[in-house]
Amino acid sequence: MLYFAQPSTRTYLSFNNACQILGIQTSDMRSSGYSSEVKGESLEDTLETMHSYTDMIIMRHVEENIAEKAAWMFNESEKPIPVINAGSGPHEHPTQALLDAYTLHRAFKGKVKNKTIAIIGDIKRGRAVRSLIYMLSNFEGIRFVFLSPPELGLPDDLRQFLGKNSIPFEESDNLDKLLRRADVFYYTRIQDEYDKQHESKSIDYSRFWLKKEHLSHMKSEAVILHPLPRRNEIPPEIDGDKRAWYWKQEVNGLWMRTAIIAHVFKEDGYILNYK
Repeated sequence: MLYFAQPSTRTYLSFNNACQILGIQTSDMRSSGYSSEVKGESLEDTLETMHSYTDMIIMRHVEENIAEKAAWMFNESEKPIPVINAGSGPHEHPTQALLDAYTLHRAFKGKVKNKTIAIIGDIKRGRAVRSLIYMLSNFEGIRFVFLSPPELGLPDDLRQFLGKNSIPFEESDNLDKLLRRADVFYYTRIQDEYDKQHESKSIDYSRFWLKKEHLSHMKSEAVILHPLPRRNEIPPEIDGDKRAWYWKQEVNGLWMRTAIIAHVFKEDGYILNYK
């Protein structure tokens, strides 16, 4: 069951196509507005119905921790089924972090440690950013530099996490000074779907945008990533640069999610040993 109560292009299509590659039949619900939730049904009852009809639920929801809540519900039932978190509000996007780490592994030929990671954009509300920080913190010698408008800077819980785990980081508002230092430029758009009063419209993000003239100042082996969708933070004329990995990153999402599903159903060994 693909339950996507938030809009999605890449995550939905990659999970859906991953299921097809593995020979899995799917059903989907692309909005809670198409469920009986609009009639007053609780989210828990909607999930229980999906649980009754399927062997796995892949879900994206505007609320935080709903995937975890569903998993606990099902684990207590007579029919435990796996739940994959495909995006949880502004809080987590774990499969994005896995495909990001895989992309970096390929880009740096397995040598991800001791890299300086510049994360640029909406750090406060970017679920892909949050999950990426947790993921890359497992690699030795990683250093983070966060660039964002002050209103969208590093939240306190991430600051505490980095400090508690002695992971070096700094905050900056000067992209030009970072161009020669960073090994990875991880861009995100402003997550204005979480605005309460359209406050993001007053934020000037343009001074952080990557421009073609910046490329000559970057390391030749640097990597530019973006979880997409993009707006103006990376212009299309940069797409052809060998350091622009975001379209490869998108393709890697299909294969990482295929691998995740195969692993959950304990078929990855069969696939790896297939003759």
